[in-house]
Amino acid sequence: MSQVLDEVLSANRDYAAQFGDKGNLPMPPGRHFAILTCMDARLDPAQYAGLAEGDAHVIRNAGGRASDDAIRSLVISYKLLGTREWFVIHHTDCGMETFSDEIMRGLLASSLKTASVDASGWHDSGDGPGSTEGNYIDWLTIKDNPQSVVEDVARIRNHPLVPGDIPIYGYIYDVRSGTLMEVPEATAAGKAR
Repeated sequence: MSQVLDEVLSANRDYAAQFGDKGNLPMPPGRHFAILTCMDARLDPAQYAGLAEGDAHVIRNAGGRASDDAIRSLVISYKLLGTREWFVIHHTDCGMETFSDEIMRGLLASSLKTASVDASGWHDSGDGPGSTEGNYIDWLTIKDNPQSVVEDVARIRNHPLVPGDIPIYGYIYDVRSGTLMEVPEATAAGKAR
């Protein structure tokens, strides 16, 4: 086994030993809200939003973007599990700001090995084979972080499967201070109707 696998399984044994009555938590989130945020390991929504197990749905992807799959999860969250408020939370120093679709496609075409980055940009080992399948994916990169929050909130707000009475708030999490900073234009775009 790998060291990571050993650590995860050991932590799980400790967690399960203290699990208590958490097995009785209901499926719907107790505080009736959902957060769409980035998968960045520096973000801990339970900490920055004061969540306990069972409180909220947390949907994560690269950049915290309003992809079709994220919207699918949000629709399930309200339609079947009763959430009534949503947050879109991007963050400072996001890796999705460091490349474009074209860069990602070029890296993947060159090699499937992990790329590296330095002051001059992203580099690939070139140890092929690569694949051009990346040409068919919209990587949802970020050029302007506050504007991307506005765009994501607006996309969710205007989606035909999202009811108008769900408020959608737009924020950026500061990875240096732990502060949630509102993007007022996004929250205005997500206002319940």
